[in-house]
Amino acid sequence: MDDKIAQFSAVTGASAKEARRYLTKYKRLEQALDAYFNNPAAAAAAPRPAASTSKLNALFDKYKEPDGDDITVDGTIRLCEDLAVNPEDVVLLAVAYELRSPAMGQWTRKGWTDGWKALGCVVDAVPAMKAALETLRNQMATDTDYFRRVYNYTFEFSRPPGQRSLGLDMAQGFWALLIPHGLAGGALAHVSAAAQEGDEDAVMGAGAGAGEDGWKSEHTDWWFAFLEKSGAKGVSKDVWQMFLEFVRTIDGRFEQYDAEAAWPSTIDDFVEYARERVAAGRA
Repeated sequence: MDDKIAQFSAVTGASAKEARRYLTKYKRLEQALDAYFNNPAAAAAAPRPAASTSKLNALFDKYKEPDGDDITVDGTIRLCEDLAVNPEDVVLLAVAYELRSPAMGQWTRKGWTDGWKALGCVVDAVPAMKAALETLRNQMATDTDYFRRVYNYTFEFSRPPGQRSLGLDMAQGFWALLIPHGLAGGALAHVSAAAQEGDEDAVMGAGAGAGEDGWKSEHTDWWFAFLEKSGAKGVSKDVWQMFLEFVRTIDGRFEQYDAEAAWPSTIDDFVEYARERVAAGRA
């Protein structure tokens, strides 16, 4: 409990007493933080101390290469150990976006200090960083716009220098992390055809995709199988970005698909493949 109280206070600026009250009521740190920041009176009354540049620099120096200027893979692994997070956890993609990581497992001093400060709380110690990770995890799961920004940045920072495409194995690895997270939290909630066309009743109803099935986890497996069968070696930026919108808007039977729209040919071909699998499943 004491560790969670310290994290809560570091993120919110609230007193230990106030932190204990919220944690006792909501049990989980993430839920307690959400409740606190959704209480305008509490949030407004809390002091807003800034993160310490010197503390952030000291942490950066702890993880950076002894003979280099940046934190690299070895330092990232040590950081993950201190944060008690798996190096392959999806939340680190949000951290990469916030800290403007130039490449996988690499962090610059400027990105590190500016990024943690920009999160709007006192994230200058490991306990507070742990709490910030939970906030980012929740935001990426539930906020479609934020998910999109992290998703698009993932392509940019993970693409090999000088390459226009992302290797197929790497793209599949990131999709396997991102898509389930967005589906589970609602960031990738289905947008029905009616909602896409601006039907006010559909938009104001119980969810943009109410009454119409959307993308399912098995469809991600189909997508991977299709790409491997097609012999694709890499994924272009266009396919990467458009695939996100495709996942959000396609119906579960792949019937509501406009072949005349500006979809990449890879997605056109996948729809035909998916329709064949849907038909085979009905037989």
